[in-house]
Amino acid sequence: MKERILIRGGRVYDHDADVDFPKVADLAISGGRIESVGAPPTGVWDRVIDARGKLLLPGFFNTHYHAHDTLLKGCFEAISLDLWALLAMPHAYGRRSPEELRARVLVGGIECLRTGITTVQDMHSLNPFHEEDLDVILSAYEELGLRVVLAPQIADVGRVKSRVFYSELLSADEQKRLSAPARQFPEGTDVVRLLESLIRARRGSSPLAFFALGPSSPESCSPALWERLVDLSAREELPIYTHIYENKGMTHVAREGWREHHGSHVHWLKSLGALTPRMTLAHSVWMRQDEIELIGEAGANVGLNPAGNLKTRSGIAPTREFLNAGINIGLGCDNCSCSDVQNMFQAMKLYVTLAAVCHPDEGPPRAADALRAATVNGAKTAGFSDLGHLRAGMRADVTILDLSDISYVPLNSVARQVVFTESGRAIETVIVDGRVIMQDRRILTVDEAEVRETVERVLPGVQKSLAEIRARIAPIEGKLGLAESKTWATDLGVNRYVGYFRD
Repeated sequence: MKERILIRGGRVYDHDADVDFPKVADLAISGGRIESVGAPPTGVWDRVIDARGKLLLPGFFNTHYHAHDTLLKGCFEAISLDLWALLAMPHAYGRRSPEELRARVLVGGIECLRTGITTVQDMHSLNPFHEEDLDVILSAYEELGLRVVLAPQIADVGRVKSRVFYSELLSADEQKRLSAPARQFPEGTDVVRLLESLIRARRGSSPLAFFALGPSSPESCSPALWERLVDLSAREELPIYTHIYENKGMTHVAREGWREHHGSHVHWLKSLGALTPRMTLAHSVWMRQDEIELIGEAGANVGLNPAGNLKTRSGIAPTREFLNAGINIGLGCDNCSCSDVQNMFQAMKLYVTLAAVCHPDEGPPRAADALRAATVNGAKTAGFSDLGHLRAGMRADVTILDLSDISYVPLNSVARQVVFTESGRAIETVIVDGRVIMQDRRILTVDEAEVRETVERVLPGVQKSLAEIRARIAPIEGKLGLAESKTWATDLGVNRYVGYFRD
């Protein structure tokens, strides 16, 4: 049974009220929902939390995340996206043990909770795919108490065909170095039917587990696969999350190979019926203006990941243009090995400041816009209308921060100091779905020492696999760099770097 909780005397953040000095109020939780904000109802409380001198924020929604590489944090410098993907993506590693699968979910999830993230959209890649491995992942989220929107990431087009210059520059033997150790699914598998069956069997089994579809990108999935996934999404009302135009190389594929659709994956997705409010386009860095307008007209979403895009040298997304088109923007922290951190405070600060670099004139997004993007806007991408606000009737996801932390001394604006000053240090308590998961900076649901011990046991195997992958890729790394240079030299009509490349 869920507790009846009273949180007394904190500043309760309201997106639609005073975001600089939120009102002081009591917040009551019952049955996993916010019962009231203001004078508390009468009755017996299972738990009373003194929040005087504290700030109550809605839990953050991590709109784009991958738990499959949490054990690779700190392994890479700021390398190109294409090289990073060959070294870090699960397709290169083969099947992992249940112990490792559980550990990587818990490591990433603990970090999320400690920075106020209460829901993750995990685009999780299992390669090869096994049903029992999916259940290990779901069980780990349940154990931790973190809400997940799980989208198994799938692809059926090889790496050579998903980049413009690879077939030209790499010999047949060299191309084999890009291949995965095993197929994601056995030959002849009806992948869509399998996913539908797995999701139907597990839907509703946990109040914290939700499902979505995760085609990796337009160019990495065949048109036939895309068509059937779009149909499944419509029939089962499942959100779709996909990568698009993350770097110039991915965009180059569209401009060259989709000419009958204006050289555009966005126009092509619209022709499939995929461009709906259920669709979230992760990254979207190299969008053209006509594509931006199309997304806005369709009511589709964009999930921005500024930290990962910077580290993988992918460019800066056209944030102001998205906002001008009325597009719903969620924020993500992306992979643990390409941003190296699950911290929405970093994402919010970069969301605002990178837009300012691209548009020196004053305008959106502002700090309060970033807080919306990190909460209610992200929730909207998964179809949640009852998440992201601290209001009666909403799901009780609450993060409590200590306003005596030096980040808030003096207190001039909660919104601006949360976005521009906070790092996560002030977070004391995190509540997910009405359950206290972290209190006084201590995770209550799992033993963190045990998690660290598990990581120590499995890490040598991860490091051994990474060393083998590095050795396999090293002989062709020069040609991969040449392919990237040829893409840089190609004019795609937009530039998403602050500076320009020179020969």
